[in-house]
Amino acid sequence: MDAYDSRQYWLGRTAVVSASGALDLLTSPRLEKLVTSTLEQRPDALIIDLTDVSFLGSAGMQVLVDAYEATSPNIGFAVVADGPGTSRPLKLIGLTEVFDVVASLQTAVDRLSRGA
Repeated sequence: MDAYDSRQYWLGRTAVVSASGALDLLTSPRLEKLVTSTLEQRPDALIIDLTDVSFLGSAGMQVLVDAYEATSPNIGFAVVADGPGTSRPLKLIGLTEVFDVVASLQTAVDRLSRGA
C-alpha cells in the first residue's frame, strides 16, 4: 500500500499543492484541507501536482473539481497528471474537458504565467 503525503510550496504567487501515493476515500480529505488552506492565502494561480500519485479514486477527483470550482476566474488552475493512474481516469471521466490537465509542472507554470 502506498503511503499518502501532500505538501504545499510557492513559485512566486503560484501555489503548488503536490500529493503522492494513493488518493482515495481515506486520503482525499487531507488533500482537500490543504487545498482549502492554500486558497485562503490568495494565490494568483493554483497547481495541483499529481505526478507522484499512484492511484486516483473518485473522491480524489471530487477534490480536484471542488478546487477548480473554488478558484475564481481571477485564479489560474491546472492539474499535473501524467500516467495511467492519474491522467487516464481524468480523461475517462471527462475532467480534462473541464480544467487544464498537463503532463508536467513546467508546462503548468508556463501556461498559467501566460494566462492561457
